[in-house]
Amino acid sequence: MDARWDIAHVEDGGAAMALAAESPQDVVVVAPTLPDMSAAMLLGQIRTLRPETSRIALIGAQPAARLLSLAHRFLPLPVDDAQLLEAIGSLQELRDLLDDPALRTCIGRIERLPPPPQTYLALTHALEAEDAAGAADIARLIGRDPAIAAKVLQLCNSAYYAAGRTVADLRTAVTRLGLSTMRDLVLASEVFAQHGRIDVDRHALQQRALHASQLARRLLPDASAELGATAALLADIGLLLPGVRDARPDAVATDDDTPFDAPGHIEAGAYLLGLWGLPMPIIEAVAFQRDPALAGTRGFWIVGAVHVATSLAGDLPLREDYLARVGMLERVEDWRAWALDTARASAVP
Repeated sequence: MDARWDIAHVEDGGAAMALAAESPQDVVVVAPTLPDMSAAMLLGQIRTLRPETSRIALIGAQPAARLLSLAHRFLPLPVDDAQLLEAIGSLQELRDLLDDPALRTCIGRIERLPPPPQTYLALTHALEAEDAAGAADIARLIGRDPAIAAKVLQLCNSAYYAAGRTVADLRTAVTRLGLSTMRDLVLASEVFAQHGRIDVDRHALQQRALHASQLARRLLPDASAELGATAALLADIGLLLPGVRDARPDAVATDDDTPFDAPGHIEAGAYLLGLWGLPMPIIEAVAFQRDPALAGTRGFWIVGAVHVATSLAGDLPLREDYLARVGMLERVEDWRAWALDTARASAVP
């Protein structure tokens, strides 16, 4: 680490809590076993003392369930220097991107933070491995979670994906739909099944997310399509978090206790994705979806595609000044036609 960082190392949980009580900490990394308390107990105390602190847990083969609900990022042992530095560095990038202490505190105080989508992450790892998994391997991986498998099959049999042909098993679904589409469906199934706010129509949110994901994939070249589709799918994930404000222009006030000055769901969602360790282009696209010019990228790319896809899927206004600046304004009518075609076919029962 360079000179901008202050590194402190302590031998047990008590010393770690004393250090956290004494001064703010940007990141805390906790070993799987401590001499005086469990790792989960320490992380819980850190959350109480310093809710704005990013919490990284090093985990063994069978981490405790409570530990998984308290850490922002997990690193399975053994962990080398490069992995640890990358995890800390990405959290710092996120802090720079969304430098709002109130936002960090809001997310940090959520008692049951949605865990990273494990099946999706395992699927992504399998597809990116040198000996990439085949359809049968992918079907077995998805089938480990019966709830996710059932939801994936339900989505596969919607009009948009099934094209009139019933999909009866996961292997057929993988073969027929392709690996990229299957990964999107797994992600949607995991994310929108999370327990949380009761004032959100999850079905409608999932429908809109799948619609936006398909549009974003179509707007981008093959090299960027997967990142764009994932970012559009997760663009409104912040709506699932308690204590955040619906920042959509057409949002209707609810009867919950969310304060008027609470962080908006877009920033909160981007911050959560960063804590999950998703790639920075996805986080940026989610964070700047309503005003893509703030991302600072010169061309259209992922941020622009997610802006267009989420706007058309959610019936929100487009930033025509931005689209004119990046030379894409003349494409808007074609995109609107794509959006209508996709919306008619993508209804999920």
